[in-house]
Amino acid sequence: MSQKSLNFGKVAVLMGGHSAEREVSLMSGHGVLQALRARGVDAVAFDPAQRDLGELRKEQFARCFIALHGRHGEDGTVQGALELLGIPYTGSGVMASSVAMDKVMTKRLWSCEGLPTPRYVWLAEDQQGLERVRTVPDELGLPLIVKPPREGSSIGVTKVRGYSQMQDAVRLSARYDADVLCEEFIEGEEVTCPVLGTGAGATALPVIRILAPDGAYDYQNKYFTDDVQYQCPSGLPEAEEREIQRIVLASYRSLGCRGWGRADLMIRASDRKPFLLEMNTSPGMTTHSLVPMSARAAGMSYEDLCIRLLQAATLDYAAPALTGDSA
Repeated sequence: MSQKSLNFGKVAVLMGGHSAEREVSLMSGHGVLQALRARGVDAVAFDPAQRDLGELRKEQFARCFIALHGRHGEDGTVQGALELLGIPYTGSGVMASSVAMDKVMTKRLWSCEGLPTPRYVWLAEDQQGLERVRTVPDELGLPLIVKPPREGSSIGVTKVRGYSQMQDAVRLSARYDADVLCEEFIEGEEVTCPVLGTGAGATALPVIRILAPDGAYDYQNKYFTDDVQYQCPSGLPEAEEREIQRIVLASYRSLGCRGWGRADLMIRASDRKPFLLEMNTSPGMTTHSLVPMSARAAGMSYEDLCIRLLQAATLDYAAPALTGDSA
C-alpha cells in the first residue's frame, strides 16, 4: 500500500450511536480506529450519540468510516445525513442501506428476483393479537423463527417450538420493532459470506461455516464467548461454496449494495439448498467478527481490509457545483 494512497485527510470513525447494538458498534469502531491509525491515517472516534453530526463539517472531516450497527447507523439515516453534508462514507448508500435493514422488504425484493429465502409471515402492529398469532405455525410449520425485522445481532429473536411460545415470542420481538417477522425455520447448517466491491466488480470472499453450541448463534455467543466454532475455509464441497457465493453476489447486487456487505444463509440439510436470511450492510469488525476472518482466509489483513473499505468511501450523489444565481 503506497503512502500516497493513505492521504485520506481527516477521517471520522462513526461508532456507538443509539441502537440496541451500541456495545458491539463501539467494539467494531475501536478496532477500525486502531487499524487505520496503525497505517498512518488521521482517524478520530466520533459517537453520534454524544456529538451532533453537523460537527463533521465544522471540523472538516474528509471521509467517514461507518462502524455503526443497527438503527440510525445501518438503515440509511446516517447515510442520508452524510449525503447532505457532502462527506463520502463507507458502505452502501441510502436506499440499499434502508432496504437491507428491513428484512421484510429485503425478502420481498429477493423473492421478486427469484432468489431463495425462507417463507415468512409479516405481522404489522395491528395483527399481533392472540387469534392471528396462533395461526402462524399453521402457515409456516414448527419450529419457526420470530424476530424484529429491523434489528441485528440476533436481538429479540426466538426459536419457537410450540404454539404456546408464540405470543411471548411476538411480545419480545415487538419490544424492538413495531412489526414482527415470523420465518420458516430451515433445519441445517448456518453459513455467512462477505462481499467486497460494487456492481459488476463486486467479489464474494470465502464462505464461513458457523457451528454454535446447540445451534444457539445468539447475541451472547456472537460477541462475548469463544464457544462458537468458525470454519474458514468452510470445508464445504467446492460446488456448494461456489453456488453460495453466486447467490450472495446476486442478492448483494439486487439490493444495490456497494463497498462491502455480508449475507447470512442456511443450508437445508435435506437437499443442501441454500436460503438467504439477511444482508448486513455495516457488518461487525470486532475480534469475533466474520468479515475480517473471511478476508484473512483470502490473504487480506484486518488493516488492509479497513484501508480498502475507506478507499471505496463515496457518495450516492456528488453535490453540484454552485455557479451563482440561475435567474
